[in-house]
Amino acid sequence: MSAPVNLIHLAADLAVDDAKVTPGLLGFVVFAALGVATWFLAKSMNRQFKKVDFTEEPETPKE
Repeated sequence: MSAPVNLIHLAADLAVDDAKVTPGLLGFVVFAALGVATWFLAKSMNRQFKKVDFTEEPETPKE
C-alpha cells in the first residue's frame, strides 16, 4: 500500500508549479543569440588568422 502513496507524492513533487521561475522563451532566445554570435566571432577570427603570413626565422647562434 505504501508504494502507490510514494508514487503520488513523487508525481506531485515533479508537477509544474506556477510559482517556480523558469527561463522561458526569453532565456532560450538570449542563449541562442549568444551561440550565433559566438559562431560568427569564431568564423571571423579564423578568417583573420588566415590573413597572417608568419614565417619563423631560425635563431642566429650567439657568440
